[in-house]
Amino acid sequence: MKKLFLMGRSEAGKTSLTQALRGEELHYVKTQYTSSGDDTIDSPGEYAESKRFSVGLACFSFEADVVAVVQAADEPYNLFSPSLRSFILRPLIGIITKIDSPCANIPMVRQWLLNAGCERIFLINNVTREGIGELMEYLKEDLPRLTFEEARMKQSLGLSEWDAFPEKTP
Repeated sequence: MKKLFLMGRSEAGKTSLTQALRGEELHYVKTQYTSSGDDTIDSPGEYAESKRFSVGLACFSFEADVVAVVQAADEPYNLFSPSLRSFILRPLIGIITKIDSPCANIPMVRQWLLNAGCERIFLINNVTREGIGELMEYLKEDLPRLTFEEARMKQSLGLSEWDAFPEKTP
């Protein structure tokens, strides 16, 4: 299974998502430091909320197979700039939590995640476990294995290791 790095604002649902992915009962825990498990890396929201600590997010991203920007559907503002993808050298996905909130604005949050460069977006309700199965299926997909020559070829084309080679035209 791919190792998932979660980053997002405080109270976006990162720790609850970690608990839901593990099949645990949800209970509130304030994440005080970046914790790394077998399959997830959970970071404090303060890392995303502070310029001083945000560089730590880039460093922790190297320990993961996939980086996830987690935003609640009722977020009042967006922390992540367009083209966030430019400094993250891993597949970048978006996870929208709290999709059942009465104040949810899923289209707006989806657009923020697309602007950041997320390749795929998952809608999640940690309490009911809605969307958890789809995310788990994505995380179970095998990572591409490349030879050194294939990696150099993709790099010369400006592609990431997980991008497909362009179709050849006759």
